[in-house]
Amino acid sequence: MKLRTPMLSLIVATALAACGQGQQPGAAGGPGNMPPPEVDVVTVAAGQATVTRELPGRLEAVRTAQVRARVDGIVEKRLFAEGSDIKAGTPLFRIEDSTYRTAAASAQADVDVARLTVERYQPLLAIKAVSKQEFDQAQAALKQKEAILAKARLDLENANVLAPISGRIGRALVTEGALVGHGEATQLAIIEQIDPIYANFTQSNADVTRLQQAIKAGKLKRAEGARVELVFDDGSVYAQPGRLLFTDLAVDPSTGAIQMRAEFPNPKRELLPGTFVRIRFPEAVQDGAIKLPQRAVQITPQGQLVMSVAADGKVVPLPVKVGGMSGGDWIIAEGLKGGEQVIVNGLQKARPGSPVKPVPWTPAVAATAAAPAAEKK
Repeated sequence: MKLRTPMLSLIVATALAACGQGQQPGAAGGPGNMPPPEVDVVTVAAGQATVTRELPGRLEAVRTAQVRARVDGIVEKRLFAEGSDIKAGTPLFRIEDSTYRTAAASAQADVDVARLTVERYQPLLAIKAVSKQEFDQAQAALKQKEAILAKARLDLENANVLAPISGRIGRALVTEGALVGHGEATQLAIIEQIDPIYANFTQSNADVTRLQQAIKAGKLKRAEGARVELVFDDGSVYAQPGRLLFTDLAVDPSTGAIQMRAEFPNPKRELLPGTFVRIRFPEAVQDGAIKLPQRAVQITPQGQLVMSVAADGKVVPLPVKVGGMSGGDWIIAEGLKGGEQVIVNGLQKARPGSPVKPVPWTPAVAATAAAPAAEKK
């Protein structure tokens, strides 16, 4: 009896240990029982899409004025803050003007004398005390003196250099004490008007011809409106839309391209002349087009493909061929028919043949979720 009790205890302990080992994987959530990862998907559907073109361009000021000295002299003082916004007529430089004041005063005195001479000759002409020739000479002398006075006054005014246009002025190109205007119109500063601002870009004439042929064939429809977008290097889009001003009718023979220009409002002076940007504008409208976000399309050495979720919940790669752009989306030319579930987010979890759980992708929600993550970084 004493021997049987320890043996029974040993059997029970062994059984309990065996049961514990059998249940451990399930209780701990082993790899074999983990749920499939969630991925964001879009269901492919054909619809109308606006075909857009994105081309490199460069920003240019609407108006540019070179401030130059119009009289000779020594610069006494600079009257503006470099890099500030100024209005037309704002004093910019003061040139030493004592010589011009003296010349203006002397010219004024000559005019006064000539005018008195004409006034004295007027009654004398009536009684023929002076000849008509003498009177005419006195009048001519008065006009000559008045012209000299006008020139002297203009030189005196030009000693105060004013802004010819409103805009943003750059750095001063001369300093106090510099001799300017000596034999040439010395450049003093540059003013650029940057609100609004131009974006100049070119489009290949071959692309324009292909687009026109597609429209004539009925494959595309002409896009209405001239709303354009400005895209920065990081892919972000400028908040203010612009408008297409003109498309040059002539083709540059050296490049085979057509010059184009767009205009964008720039109230906060965020856009600066000389900046390289990309210009996105509508070209045509395509019916029955399939669009996908750019992030859904992968570029591989073998070609372009997307990851889809099959009916059994497994990941299946599908080769595709992209056509044009529609805003920030690709237009899929080949490879998709409609109804496929294409993965947009979670591609790092989507290995071919692995099971996943598809969840509808909502762009607004994705952008909101990404914002806090960016702030933490």
